[in-house]
Amino acid sequence: MAKPAEMAAEVEDDEAVSAVLTVLRISRVLERIDAGVSPQQYRILKLIGLGGERSARLAEKLAVARPTLTSTADSLVAAGLAVREAEPGDRRVVRLRLTPAGQAAIARADQAYSEWFESLLEYTGRRAEILADLQLLDESMSERRRARLSAQEHEQAQAKAQAGTAINSSAGQQ
Repeated sequence: MAKPAEMAAEVEDDEAVSAVLTVLRISRVLERIDAGVSPQQYRILKLIGLGGERSARLAEKLAVARPTLTSTADSLVAAGLAVREAEPGDRRVVRLRLTPAGQAAIARADQAYSEWFESLLEYTGRRAEILADLQLLDESMSERRRARLSAQEHEQAQAKAQAGTAINSSAGQQ
């Protein structure tokens, strides 16, 4: 027979699994909404619209690999929704900027996505609470990502320091 602590853990796991399945269901529904752009394109367009970011910085903010961002950016440029611009003074730096068609695409997608989500929130009767909780989740994900990146940078610095120590000690032995 399961102990009370084990049963409580199972219930929490079931609730967490249920919540994950709900998030995945919401994600799937958003993919099917006719917004004129995919959710991934929408996320990139929204960030580009905030101010032409470098591609590497966009990839970091979106938590995607650079090749994934490049592929999506290529599709946005090909569709006339964004343009690539070289940084004045440093042509190696390329920024993405929205075109008027990209701005219109964002407006259409904003409307399509928000109408669906607002109707869902309205149905719950807990709009403000859910939005506040989603904001907390967003902040938590951002903080966890910053902590993970910081830990990776720390590990890389330690590895470089160890490599430097190894090189110096082997040079001293010669």
